[in-house]
Amino acid sequence: MSATPEESWVALREDNKLAEVMFDRPDQNRVLGDIFLGRVDAVLPGIQAAFVDIGTGKAGFLHVSDLNLGESDDDEGDGDGDGNGGGRGRGRGRGRGTRPQPPIQDHLQKGQELLVQVTKEAISTKGPRLTAQISLPGRFLVYMPYASRVGVSRKIEGRDQRTKLRKMAQKILPPNSGGLIVRTVGEEVTAEKLEQEFTRLHQRWKDIQARAGSQSAPSAVHREATLISGVIRDLFSDKFEALRVDSGQAYEEIVDYVKSVDPELLDRVHLHRGPTSLFDEFGVEEDIQKAFSRTVPLKSGGSLVIEPTEALVSIDVNTGRFTGKGKKDPEQTILRTNLEAAREIAKQLRLRDVGGIIVVDFIDMESQENRDKVLRELRSHLGVDRARTKAFEVSTLGLVEMTRQRVRPSVFNSLTSICQSCGGIGRVYTPATVVRQIERTLNRAAAAREEKSIVVRVHPEVALRVMEEEPQLLRRLRERTRLELRLRDDPLMRLDEFRLLSGPAETDVTEKYAA
Repeated sequence: MSATPEESWVALREDNKLAEVMFDRPDQNRVLGDIFLGRVDAVLPGIQAAFVDIGTGKAGFLHVSDLNLGESDDDEGDGDGDGNGGGRGRGRGRGRGTRPQPPIQDHLQKGQELLVQVTKEAISTKGPRLTAQISLPGRFLVYMPYASRVGVSRKIEGRDQRTKLRKMAQKILPPNSGGLIVRTVGEEVTAEKLEQEFTRLHQRWKDIQARAGSQSAPSAVHREATLISGVIRDLFSDKFEALRVDSGQAYEEIVDYVKSVDPELLDRVHLHRGPTSLFDEFGVEEDIQKAFSRTVPLKSGGSLVIEPTEALVSIDVNTGRFTGKGKKDPEQTILRTNLEAAREIAKQLRLRDVGGIIVVDFIDMESQENRDKVLRELRSHLGVDRARTKAFEVSTLGLVEMTRQRVRPSVFNSLTSICQSCGGIGRVYTPATVVRQIERTLNRAAAAREEKSIVVRVHPEVALRVMEEEPQLLRRLRERTRLELRLRDDPLMRLDEFRLLSGPAETDVTEKYAA
């Protein structure tokens, strides 16, 4: 975990490789999991939905299936949050085999006020997705004030343990006070801890109701946990060998929280010190850069080509130089490449946080048995993904259609913008992203102790970003790095380019310190 006042990053590493990355900045205006007192802007009977003003600019989308109109008893959900939002399984999902819904116009009218929670961030031109089925995630429980059932995360598989946890949760839940889901982390929790957490969550709900009663719509009544706090709450468990953080303030907050909920994990929390940054020491930033690459090489010599578009993400599998046992057995060669590609695709979807519709063009296989093997391999490796995914059958053309849960813009879309120079075909880093890259690069230069003065040359839009949004940045960097720093704009630079010029001769040392 890496945290500064300007941005926070969380990187999950598995088998010494980057598996998942999340980030947040104050200027991203994240609202996932936040609860608002909204006002209905319009009711649309044709699509059985309403647009609700929550005061964030874009009206939120509320489908009839997300109103409080009763619930399906057999939908327990998985009870787990996504690291920065409310718990999943908050009642019922649209089009998931639920009972027929009464017309939305019978329950909502224009100008009506109601409490709603954001379940999906605004993406591109679409506003946020909303639900009126509020859920409050804790470490061991998800509390649903408007529900009535008690469920257990599907990831807890033992029948006896599930029954035990359900009974424990039912015992601590007063009559007519809502519903609960026991989360995966709560598999070995004690009844005492469950009761303590329910008491906290129930009081939080009372506070939310009180704030809603004293405010006018549209307004925010509850903010979700910050990125780092949410990840600690939702993910950190004895399955992690270590948790490393480079911010003293974040470290103290994490230690205080872990002490209160799971003190056995304290010895796994470490504060990173030293001249080399935490992400540089573990090669995280370099791996993030690779995650933006269009082509992903496979060990066999084949490759994946990943192309995001407005409607979907296409992934093409190529054999490359892989020939297997030779020309005598091309079907086996293709099968091995496709199996390797299936494993890598699952990793890349998670690493890039790709959401929505995905179409994979595997290499054509004649054998139905081999097509089934590839699909099983893909589904098996998708199983470790926290985001809900569904992969359909392999077509005769070798295509697999998939869907992956999308609750926020991908890291790629958040860190980049459409390149105006190429007519919108490609993307470039935003000025805010370039400023953070410059900051990290200067920190490396300071750690090397080989430079005294540096001129940072940037595109005028990046210089304008610094002057208008972060006027104190250069002063803070001078104090932190002990370098003499100057910023110089250059209209000939690309928007996402910067150069470090060292000393009186202004020697270009960018490549020496850039990731």
